[in-house]
Amino acid sequence: MEVVPLRSGSEVAALAADVVEAVVRSAASPVLGLATGSTPLPTYRELVRRHEAGVGPSYDGVRCFNLDEYVGLPAGHPESYRATIARELTDALGIPADRVHGPDPTPEGLPTAGSRYEDALVAAGGVDVQVLGIGTDGHLAFNEPGSSLGSLTRLKTLTDETRHDNARFFGSIDEVPRHVLTQGLATILRARHLLLLATGSAKADALGAAVEGPLTASCPASVLQLHPHVTVLCDPGAAEGLVRREHYRAVYDAKPAWQGL
Repeated sequence: MEVVPLRSGSEVAALAADVVEAVVRSAASPVLGLATGSTPLPTYRELVRRHEAGVGPSYDGVRCFNLDEYVGLPAGHPESYRATIARELTDALGIPADRVHGPDPTPEGLPTAGSRYEDALVAAGGVDVQVLGIGTDGHLAFNEPGSSLGSLTRLKTLTDETRHDNARFFGSIDEVPRHVLTQGLATILRARHLLLLATGSAKADALGAAVEGPLTASCPASVLQLHPHVTVLCDPGAAEGLVRREHYRAVYDAKPAWQGL
C-alpha cells in the first residue's frame, strides 16, 4: 500500500485524475471502476475539465462499472448511482450509457442481481483501476462494519450512520433507501489497482484504522491491506489520523519518477 499525504483536496483530485488517465492511455480496452459520493467529485470534474480542454485521453472503448446502486428508487431517479455517474462524469467524457454498468436494482431481478453483476465483471476482464472512497465508519462501497472480508456483490441494509451521511443528497434521511446492491470486499480486491481517496478531517479516524490498524471486519476498508497495488491519496484533514504520515510523505517525495503510482 502506498499512502500519499498531499497538501490539498485539489492535489488529491489532480493526482487521482493522472492515475485514471494513465490507465485509459495504456490499457487496450480500459475498464474503470467508479465510486459515487462527494469525495470523488473533484477528481471527476478534473477529468471532465481536461477532456473538454482537449488535453485528456480518448475514452473510446472505455467501459465503466459502478460500485453499487440504491434499491427502491423510482426508475430514472436523479440520485440513483447510474444517473449520478452519467451526470457527473461519463456523459461529459462521451462514454455511451450502454458501456456504463451497475447492479440491477429492479425488484424482479434482485434475487440474482449479485451473481449477474459478478459474471459481468468477470466477462469484462476485470477492473483496471477502481476509484474508492471511505466512510466515516470505515465502510468501503456499502460494505458496512461487520461485512465479510470475503463478500461478493449482494443486497445490503444500510446503517443509520451511512443513511445520515447520504441524506445530504436527498430531501431528508427518510428519503434515503434502506437497501443497496454493492460490490463485496472480495469483489473490490479483484481490481488490478485500487485508488482510495480521502479528504476532510471527518475521514481521519477511519483512514487511520484502515491503513494502520488491524485487519478486521469492524473496519471493512482495512481489507485493502491485503491488496498488492493500493494507492491512498489524502489531504491534510484526512491524514490527521495517520501516525506515520510524515514517513509516507518522505517516501513519496523520494520516489523515482519512473515508478509512477
